[in-house]
Amino acid sequence: VPLPQIIRVQSPEGVKRITATKRETVATFLKKVAKEFGFRNNGFSVYTNRNRTGEITASQNKSLNLLKIKHGDMLFLYPSSPAGSSSETMDTSVSQSLRPAGAPQVVEDEIDQYLIKQDGKIYRNRDQQLCRHGPLGKCVHCVPLEPFDEDYLNHLEPPVKHMSFHAYIRKLTGGADKGKFVALENISCKIKSGCEGHPPWPEGICTKCQPSAITLNRQKYRHVDNIMFENHTIADRFLDFWRKTGNQRVGYLYGRYTEHKDIPLGIRAEVAAIYEPPQIGTQNSLEILEDPKAEVVDEIASKLGLRKVGWIFTDLVSEDTRKGTVRYSRNKDTYYLSAEECITAGNFQNQQPNICRLSPDGHFGSKFVTVVATGGPDNQVHFEGYQVSNQCMALVRDECLLPCRDAPELGYAKESSSEQYVPDVFYKDIDKFGNEITQLARPLPVEYLIIDITTTFPKDPVYTFSISQNPFPIENRDVLGETQDFHSLATYLSQNTSSVFLDVVSDFHLLLFLVTNEVMPLRDSISLLLEAVRTKNEELAQTWKKSEQWATIEQLCSTVGVPLSGLHEYGAMGGPAHAAAAAMWACQHCTFMNQPGTDHCEMCSLPRT
Repeated sequence: VPLPQIIRVQSPEGVKRITATKRETVATFLKKVAKEFGFRNNGFSVYTNRNRTGEITASQNKSLNLLKIKHGDMLFLYPSSPAGSSSETMDTSVSQSLRPAGAPQVVEDEIDQYLIKQDGKIYRNRDQQLCRHGPLGKCVHCVPLEPFDEDYLNHLEPPVKHMSFHAYIRKLTGGADKGKFVALENISCKIKSGCEGHPPWPEGICTKCQPSAITLNRQKYRHVDNIMFENHTIADRFLDFWRKTGNQRVGYLYGRYTEHKDIPLGIRAEVAAIYEPPQIGTQNSLEILEDPKAEVVDEIASKLGLRKVGWIFTDLVSEDTRKGTVRYSRNKDTYYLSAEECITAGNFQNQQPNICRLSPDGHFGSKFVTVVATGGPDNQVHFEGYQVSNQCMALVRDECLLPCRDAPELGYAKESSSEQYVPDVFYKDIDKFGNEITQLARPLPVEYLIIDITTTFPKDPVYTFSISQNPFPIENRDVLGETQDFHSLATYLSQNTSSVFLDVVSDFHLLLFLVTNEVMPLRDSISLLLEAVRTKNEELAQTWKKSEQWATIEQLCSTVGVPLSGLHEYGAMGGPAHAAAAAMWACQHCTFMNQPGTDHCEMCSLPRT
């Protein structure tokens, strides 16, 4: 009986020992190798030398003894398919181990691609007192610091509690393995599907499919480090609604992500415009209604080089109308964000995920920010920026978090039911004796879920869109009597007598009206104008001004009875037709266009007002 011998086979995934005999054929031996490594369809090659020479093939039909392979020899295995497609030739169990930690096929945001290429280190000058070396030398007192250095961040003015997300990535990938095994896993609070060893929940559950318990920790990083409004006018126009009605207001922030140079590898959200969706607001509540124009707004913003970067809402209560002060209601003694607002923010952040190459899912966290306009310590309006943590996003996504009815500062982790399994959620607290204790998150203080972000206005205002003394009305403000129609467009054009056409049309709310109005929507023919506004190209704007679309809009404006002294400057046609059209008037009750010289509407018979 031939004695068994052990042949070692080394692969990119490690070494395995194969038991064989001297008289065993190569084909039989390779089948054992395929079974041991989990390969299918012979998607591999085996060599006697590490440099891929001396290949052993099944077609040789020889015994191992004839090939001079003996007990204890080392053979070398190389998959014949690339690592990314290894799942096609290997069993699932093996393909999981070969799967790359990240998702390199995703395209990250421009700002992320830019920051990846940056050095990021914090360079220091030579210390005159501590450094004992020459001008070209380096020591511990002047060597560059890593962007995630906590001592440096804590000694900034003001101190920075959260490192930037890219600094956090540098920390993960900065070891000896250069982040080879780094994978930013998204938290899941749901039972894993496909577990066949037991009946489905609620009849059965096991450790393989059961989600892990969650202990809430302060997130060490943040995806956005600063929020900056381009100018005060953007915020003032948003606040005007509260000033005129006393009701709260919500809006979406449109802008872009840029580098924030005050923090190593930081990201800033620059706000260029605020879009106000359909909503119902009272003095102490807000309800966002379904917006049929949401998709179009995102499309227009994209063509203008903008994207939705966050949302903003007011929580303002007037304290003294003579002084113009507001109540300071959000502070350490009450709350900064209520549980309901945290859940809403988490929902928005889940809708706007952050594309990330280091996550197996292709996304991790979110850059979507929350801004609250509320009273500050000086009883003036302050803008406070926040995000909720990735743990909060997971709890909201999997419907595990509820608000408390009578305590806005507390959330509540749901309990498991027959319809849904909810993992235990814990947080750490300090008891009256100074000991750290672990508490079940029923209820849960929401400050464990919040990350604060500084919100600023620049010393030198920036204007993506032009500012007018008589601006075009903001959408969805019919309650104030501010409507977007051709009458308001004609009024706007007649009051803005600038000779630069680009300045006149460079208004976010005006452009939205031109695209979404029901009479003359320009969704398919406004791309040239949007490109002109994006690049601030007056010649391109003049080219679009001569189009039929603008001529038609001018005629529609001239029929609403507004004096057209300023409007003719922007006309594409001009001539007698305008004079005739100008004499027509629109009924204020039914909007019917009546012929000149009539005092009563031909449609509803009501007098002209």
